[in-house]
Amino acid sequence: MSALPPSRSVQIEQHFAVRSPQFNLPPEAWPGYMAPIIRAWHEVPGELQVAPACFRMVPHWADMKLARQTYNARTETVAQKPSFRNAWKRKQFCIIPADNFFEPCYETGKPVRWRIERADGMPAAIAGIWEFRPQDLLLSFSMLTINADGHPLMQRFHKPDDEKRMVMILDPDQYHGWLDGSLVTEEDLFQQYAAERLVAVADPLPPRLKK
Repeated sequence: MSALPPSRSVQIEQHFAVRSPQFNLPPEAWPGYMAPIIRAWHEVPGELQVAPACFRMVPHWADMKLARQTYNARTETVAQKPSFRNAWKRKQFCIIPADNFFEPCYETGKPVRWRIERADGMPAAIAGIWEFRPQDLLLSFSMLTINADGHPLMQRFHKPDDEKRMVMILDPDQYHGWLDGSLVTEEDLFQQYAAERLVAVADPLPPRLKK
């Protein structure tokens, strides 16, 4: 996942109607990296906050090593899984603004990284949940994923026999309803993002330099 660069902070402010402070964050967010999230700011009702958070859910009871696989949360089980259910119950919902996200394509027989982004060039608003650990003041988050079987674009990614999944992308008219939890019981919210609204291109990682 690519975090929005500082040069696009104005676009964040305009698109999400939120003040975007400048953070010194890496251009790509891998699990365990810090990335920006947008959430309701409880100190000021009705306002949103942009905050840096760790890209993988770390509940207050968990060891950091146990949280290595919590960067994605399945919408079908997020309310029941121990790592996620507290955040879900407390309506700790967030939006992850991203330039794009990446998936592996195996059509050549080997995994090739592909970059996926919105066709209109606007940031993707990925639905997520967040958690806060008071013992180390760590804010963390997970992205929500939905089933993508039959999706014209997303079915091209991951291993041929694996279930097809995709991140849950929100439309602007869903932002506030997601963040305040008023839309989470609406079935129409948990839909595949239309393939014609996305573009994808092969974007393999550069070869590692030999020492």
